[in-house]
This record gives sequence, C-alpha cells and structure tokens, in this order.
Amino acid sequence: MAIKTKPFTVSDHLNSHEDIRIFLQEANDTGTEAEFIHALNTAARAKGMTEVAKIAGVTRASLYKSLAENGNPNFITISKVVKALGCKLNVA
Repeated sequence: MAIKTKPFTVSDHLNSHEDIRIFLQEANDTGTEAEFIHALNTAARAKGMTEVAKIAGVTRASLYKSLAENGNPNFITISKVVKALGCKLNVA
C-alpha cells in the first residue's frame, strides 16, 4: 500500500498570535535578515495577507512585493507588519 503524503506548509500551523510570535522570534534568533523577511511572509500568509495589509496600512500588492523572495522592505514596512501580526520589535 502506497503512503500518501502532502507538502508541509508552516503557515498552516501558525494558528494563534503566540504561534506567530514564537515562529518570528526563532527566525530572528537563528536566521539571517532574509530568513526573517521570509518568516514574516509566512506569518502574514497564515494570518491572511489582506488582513495584515489592512492593519499595516499598506496595499495587499505592496505587501506581497515587499515580502517576496527578492523583496527589500524598508524598516517602516517591517515594523508595521510585525505590529499587524500582534507582535513587537525588541532590541536586546
């Protein structure tokens, strides 16, 4: 009998603000800047790009572009997205 599998999608498992916070914290603590931006993209997809864009005060299209693999979001965009995800930036 063949085993059926499906791709693992992280965003499917980020179901709460706490899940998102822990995910972003881990990406910040262990990854590069590009990996953190990728984590923001994943978390925004989990919450819903339309909702995150609305809360952040940016267009959905610009959010997709900023958080894309070759995107280069400015600090203000990153800060707004982090807040829209129910988190805050911290310097330690």
